[in-house]
Amino acid sequence: MDRKNQRDSRNMGFKKKVVGKTDDKGAKSASPQSLKEAYKDMRPVENDFEKVISINRTTKVTKGGKKLSFSALVVAGNRNGRVGCGFGKANEVPNAIKKGISDAKKNMINVPMRGTTIPHEIIGKYGAAVVFLRPAGEGTGVIAGNIIRAACEGAGIKDILTKCMRSQTPSNILKATFDGFKKLRFKNELLEHEPQETEVKEIKNENQ
Repeated sequence: MDRKNQRDSRNMGFKKKVVGKTDDKGAKSASPQSLKEAYKDMRPVENDFEKVISINRTTKVTKGGKKLSFSALVVAGNRNGRVGCGFGKANEVPNAIKKGISDAKKNMINVPMRGTTIPHEIIGKYGAAVVFLRPAGEGTGVIAGNIIRAACEGAGIKDILTKCMRSQTPSNILKATFDGFKKLRFKNELLEHEPQETEVKEIKNENQ
């Protein structure tokens, strides 16, 4: 028997083992299922909005050496009138961002809207930061800096005019913006809180 025929007889009945390809019968895949699930959890839903505003690094000098920690300021929203801001701290940047996102989702607020803008002008304050928010016509866009823009996009506001005054600290500017959002009211809500004419006359008669 020739050498070629011997090789053919040895190889009969054996199949080559393929590594890294997927089969319909459940063969090994190139990436494990656990990694796919973890990546799916990291990605936000289509309508959700998540943006990192700032990341700060702090260093603590100890006897054993330097210890690094990170803090992240994050904005999260559903682009449909709900938005929140959160703060997370951890020894690694990804963990700090995760904590910030979960904190932002816990502290979401409802933002009153009229179409694609806000109902009326408002001024938000926090610390030394003062933020002026003004409604704009359709097609104007979001005229704002990066911090206020993130809050507006998370709430779904597409047309607005803004101005940031005094403080330039990201956390103060963001909290002043949310203070302005909390003060927004619809027209019917303002009429409900206003005193009626009879109540005003009674108060005047009592004073006389």
